[in-house]
Amino acid sequence: MSLIAAELTVEGRLEEVTAAMQTGQVTAICGPNGAGKSTLLQCLAGLLPTEGGLVALDHRPLDQMRSCERAQTIGYLPQNGEIAWDLTVRNLVSLGRLPHRDRGEAEVAEALSALDLDPFAERPVSQLSGGERARALLARVLAGTPRWILADEPLAALDIAHQLALIGHFRRTARDGVGVVLVLHDLALAMNYADRVIVLDRGVKAADGDPQMALSEDVIARVWGVPARWLGEPGARALIPG
Repeated sequence: MSLIAAELTVEGRLEEVTAAMQTGQVTAICGPNGAGKSTLLQCLAGLLPTEGGLVALDHRPLDQMRSCERAQTIGYLPQNGEIAWDLTVRNLVSLGRLPHRDRGEAEVAEALSALDLDPFAERPVSQLSGGERARALLARVLAGTPRWILADEPLAALDIAHQLALIGHFRRTARDGVGVVLVLHDLALAMNYADRVIVLDRGVKAADGDPQMALSEDVIARVWGVPARWLGEPGARALIPG
């Protein structure tokens, strides 16, 4: 299953961006602040209208899909998710089953376990730390068992142990045939764990390909404006200044 963005244009934010993503892969979207990363992710989720171009799922335009069908297929996690009611964690995660119109108890239990939330399942979300809340919001997406997971900075509020656990979960989810698209600021995580990286710079696609190519030292110097070097072996590389 493919998710295709064709010549997407959003005034002042994206300029004719084209990319084709596949299930079974982790795709990272990287770039400096204001590069258009969140805008592209919102377009891929069908949540932001464009001035030009289209987004298609298996060559079917998203705007021609019924809203419930799209919600069953694409799970979207915004950068700063809002929680309107002080639900328990279990009930919050259960909301991910709404597009399917079932309780999905097994799926909810699996999502809680995957995000290490079993000890907090009956706790009100108001009593969670920032990292625990971020994991609960992602568990809500996972409970919907979408074919595509689009997550905007899902690792930002997490400690290093939960970052590594979660990126490992994304890798396993992709191997099970799900498409995973992540906005990431941490270039080392993108280099070591993504199958593919799309680099945006001021709304334009600056690089697209395997991490070694898309996050080369030349690309980093050109897009981020800083000299940097990669050290270490593939899968365990670190980025240092200079």
